Amino acid sequence: MILGRIVGTVVATRKDPRLEGKKLLVVKPVSPEGADEAGYLVAVDTVDAGFRETVLIVSGSSARLAAECKDRPVDAAIIGIVDVVDLDSQHEAELAAARRR
Repeated sequence: MILGRIVGTVVATRKDPRLEGKKLLVVKPVSPEGADEAGYLVAVDTVDAGFRETVLIVSGSSARLAAECKDRPVDAAIIGIVDVVDLDSQHEAELAAARRR
């Protein structure tokens, strides 16, 4: 799974008929702390996510198993809206040390 933040939408008036009625969102991958990572994804929204929300994304064959994506040409699907990301104390200490460098 990938953590990401919704940063935009994609409007495609001509697309595979199996994608009609599906909301396509542009997602920026983020680290567990919320820092932007490289690249962008276009994902089918299965949970009614909104702009700037942090979401969970699955890709590949897992995306085609998501609700509303079965038998559709999908490579990434938004399957959850994240409330909180909580790291254990060891990882928090590592992140704090990395920020000080």
